[in-house]
Amino acid sequence: MLAEALEHLVRGVVDNPDEVSVRDKQLRRGSVLEVRVHPDDLGKVIGRHGRTATAFRTVISGLAGKDGARVDFVDTDRRR
Repeated sequence: MLAEALEHLVRGVVDNPDEVSVRDKQLRRGSVLEVRVHPDDLGKVIGRHGRTATAFRTVISGLAGKDGARVDFVDTDRRR
């Protein structure tokens, strides 16, 4: 549920919504949501001084409740 909500939010911000993917990884320390976007959209997802990324993290932590979840924006370089 958290992954779908985050994906919906991110798709509303980027220019290439078809290339947004959110993967939910379960680790020992809890849930980690990995967000991957088109390299041109990475700046939009992070925002000035990280404000957009912080807003995404705030919304997701509110939805996650006491269990909590980390949000990680993965920088992918498609040229490799």
